[in-house]
Amino acid sequence: MEVTLDSICDIKIYQSKAGYRFSVDALLLYDFVNLRSIGAMADLGSGSGIIGILTAKKYPEARVDLFELQEGLANLSERNISINNLGGRVRVVRRDIRELPSCHLNKGEYDLVVSNPPFRKPRSGRINMEEERAIARHEIALFLPDLAAAASRLLGSKGRFCVIYHPGRLAELVDVLKKRDLEPKRLRFVHSSTSSEAKMVLLEAVKGGRTGLKVEPPLFIYSDDGSHTAEMKRIYGRGDNDECKIQNDL
Repeated sequence: MEVTLDSICDIKIYQSKAGYRFSVDALLLYDFVNLRSIGAMADLGSGSGIIGILTAKKYPEARVDLFELQEGLANLSERNISINNLGGRVRVVRRDIRELPSCHLNKGEYDLVVSNPPFRKPRSGRINMEEERAIARHEIALFLPDLAAAASRLLGSKGRFCVIYHPGRLAELVDVLKKRDLEPKRLRFVHSSTSSEAKMVLLEAVKGGRTGLKVEPPLFIYSDDGSHTAEMKRIYGRGDNDECKIQNDL
């Protein structure tokens, strides 16, 4: 596998040159997490591990488990854990997320579960011929009900599930989460610009939480002049655009 070594937000990330590469979605989801402290976190479908690694850096006491089914991405995650000196707190768990709800391991173990899951239906959009990218973007190996069931199983009482998803499927997302005792509590829409419709939605749900949803101000990627907004520059971790070439579908 040919790889590139990129830097973003003060971490280094190996990525497949031709396979799946993380997009701006991962950074948005990482930034959306706002807990004061984290004891244990799980990233479901972690890819190359960027969200978990960034979170481990932000919360130095956290233990982070990266759940990844694809062997190539799991191997990259292990390299990324090592190059960022996080071997003592971050680990890769090679397990099918669909099996977690019936597994006796890890039940109620985490205060935070995050996921940047595939949200395109198998027949919607172009199916990427590269298997890693196809599985990461289309519901081929993981469906929304499976994800919600796994998150609910892993979270302890009042634990939080943070996810980034397509706004066109927001009603479906809320319905599926509620059926798994994951109550939506915080919502934020992501727009390319002030004149565009929402392209993504960030949602936080609480295991066993009470009804009551807070809608936060929208997040804009670009200013009117085409440059990144001040908030996006902050998320990238620099005053200007980061060196890492990030795929941006927004």
